[in-house]
Amino acid sequence: MSFYQRRILPHLVHLAMRQEALLPFRRRVIGAAAGRVLEIGIGSGLNLPLYGSATHSVIGLEPSPALLRMARERAAEAAVTVELLEASAEAIPLATASIDCVVTTWTLCTIADARGAMAELRRVLKPNGTLLFVEHGRAPEPSVARWQDRLDPLWQRVAGGCHLNREIERLISGGGFRFDSLTTARLAGPRTHTFLYQGCARPA
Repeated sequence: MSFYQRRILPHLVHLAMRQEALLPFRRRVIGAAAGRVLEIGIGSGLNLPLYGSATHSVIGLEPSPALLRMARERAAEAAVTVELLEASAEAIPLATASIDCVVTTWTLCTIADARGAMAELRRVLKPNGTLLFVEHGRAPEPSVARWQDRLDPLWQRVAGGCHLNREIERLISGGGFRFDSLTTARLAGPRTHTFLYQGCARPA
């Protein structure tokens, strides 16, 4: 891992994820979480202050040691019990059907083996569990999607493996989930980076 990836990128990720425009989306996702929650790509822990009394505990999964160090500060102040694990979503170190709710917020774009990760999320979720998500991904406009495809190789290199053009709806449904709800939105900013998918899904 390069110096940029170890020391610089985690702070850039933290700053980018602190945008005020993202907070309403975070609140909607985290406000629906309940029971024993697994948050994939917990990052610097920006969601932790938003968990309420319906959440019994949070397990935060994060492969970046630098981001985990930032998350520990917020975990110590959280209103819920938090356990932080340095691990990847492609190999979740938890028992099958042991989680009530999985949360992903702007995370599926960066997982190298996204299909493998979806299989792992389905494995650890209870049969009646929920997947709550807000993710950016492939835009519906063909002209924007073409630019996402062109920019994606460069963007991956500067943004820690983040993909601009992941088809989030297809990724989730193809991973063995059915949608309870799915909405889309667009933030202000470059159209290649700002198309969002938000919703709730359950194991099919």
